[in-house]
Amino acid sequence: MARILVMIPAGEVYAHDSVRWYQHQDIQSHINHYHNMGDAFVFDSSLKLLRFEELGVLEISEFRPRDIARLREEYDYVFLRGSNYIHDAMNWEAAATVLKALGLPVIGFGIGAQAPVDGKIRLSDDTRAVLRLMSESTTSIGVRGAYSAEVLWDLGIRNVRIIGCPTAFRLNDPELRITLPPLEQVRKVGVTVRREVSNAYAKDIERYLGFHRELVKTMAGRFETVLLTQGEVEEKKLVLGDEVQREEALAALKADHWTSSWYLDEAMLRLYEQRLFYSDVVADYERLIRAQDLVLGYRLHGNLMALANGVPSIYCTYDSRTAEFCDTFKIPSFDIFGQQAFCLEDYWDQALFDRYNRAWFHTYGEMYRFLTENGVEHKMHDILKSPPAKISRVA
Repeated sequence: MARILVMIPAGEVYAHDSVRWYQHQDIQSHINHYHNMGDAFVFDSSLKLLRFEELGVLEISEFRPRDIARLREEYDYVFLRGSNYIHDAMNWEAAATVLKALGLPVIGFGIGAQAPVDGKIRLSDDTRAVLRLMSESTTSIGVRGAYSAEVLWDLGIRNVRIIGCPTAFRLNDPELRITLPPLEQVRKVGVTVRREVSNAYAKDIERYLGFHRELVKTMAGRFETVLLTQGEVEEKKLVLGDEVQREEALAALKADHWTSSWYLDEAMLRLYEQRLFYSDVVADYERLIRAQDLVLGYRLHGNLMALANGVPSIYCTYDSRTAEFCDTFKIPSFDIFGQQAFCLEDYWDQALFDRYNRAWFHTYGEMYRFLTENGVEHKMHDILKSPPAKISRVA
């Protein structure tokens, strides 16, 4: 089997293909730092689709010529974990120099572009160089959706395949479908929360946080609700911190103008104290999400973990990234900056989720073709391969 390198990993690997955050047993080592567990979801899911015997990390922080020849001999290819890399603030460090010297194929495994709220996307020379190196080294680059493909096309990169995200296919079951139960049978609901947001991508922070707050309170008033967080410092401290750290977190939340003005009222404060969930281990999220009847909210990968496990999910879209993803998979979604009011009953429609089921099935096939055409050993199934026809004896 293959020996592979990962560029920009997100967590430490255990049990061959499972991911948890670094030093997860020592929460105090990173409790004051933000990291997005959604990145760990993608890393974990990528490994679960690949066949490999050895995994190494390609360091891109600096160019170390002595390591290059050894890595070229010891490994077969590099993969870039799917994430938001194509934007005007991306820092590739020494990646272009490292990849050019290494000379191995570089697999873009569901990478995406992020459009700013205003104006056209601007890319650095380093970003252009890395994308061209990837394009020239492989049959195709796997991108998140149509917008990301368009950005690469504008750069002159044509060998692009839209594959969504590995998290969608982590169970590797081509027969997976979302089937809605009657709404009156729904009891447990997970709300994926994302309190921190940049005004470079969410065009109206007051609306973003205000709707977020009302969604949480509405779901909590109607269902047995858990709030799924993915790495914000204050939320981590409330879940895993000691008494002093929890007090620090509450003080910081109340001191933040955006949060105190538009998000954290008394009802939300009680929910934060009673209903928050956070873990440094991907498997913990998956275990909790599998127990829900519905997951909805702001987190792209938190919602996707639900869909990947057959749990219905509804996205709240607020930027090009979430909108592009919902378009790729035809996921039922609510534009928080639109003119309509959100009503859960409007989305509890099997026909909407059948659109998703069809798009998911199609994109599963695209992911299979992407890995296959790039010579990557993988576990996915050829859904277009028909069983051999029975031969009848002619009388």
